[in-house]
Amino acid sequence: MEIVNAVIKSASITNDEHGCLTVRLTLDYGNGSGQGFGGYALYLPKTFTHHSLMSFAGHFIWRVMEIADVTQWEALRGKTIRVKKEPCGIQAIGHIVQGDWFCPTEDFKYYRFRPCGWFCPTEDVKHKEETPCST
Repeated sequence: MEIVNAVIKSASITNDEHGCLTVRLTLDYGNGSGQGFGGYALYLPKTFTHHSLMSFAGHFIWRVMEIADVTQWEALRGKTIRVKKEPCGIQAIGHIVQGDWFCPTEDFKYYRFRPCGWFCPTEDVKHKEETPCST
């Protein structure tokens, strides 16, 4: 294994490669060569058999992209969405023509942040023994 310096030439968050959320960095080694880094499935949407809400960042990013109907994070700029707002802040964002709304407080209502650093189901929702919060 070799350790070298690299310059990040581009960074993208997409859901178009295999239908799941991925992040990719394009790296330049400065000697005429480069390489891509990433491509891991960071979040599986509801259409996947193994979908579960274990990645809150992934779910949040996925739903924002889904509401705006984009496959790349960079494409969000200039998109029109609907907003449910109150004086205290925005409660939800929605697709401009479909009845699809993303309300984080609703999606995450059965979970709360634990001192161990994990979001886990609240006491009124039984969670599996293998979750990080069960220890």
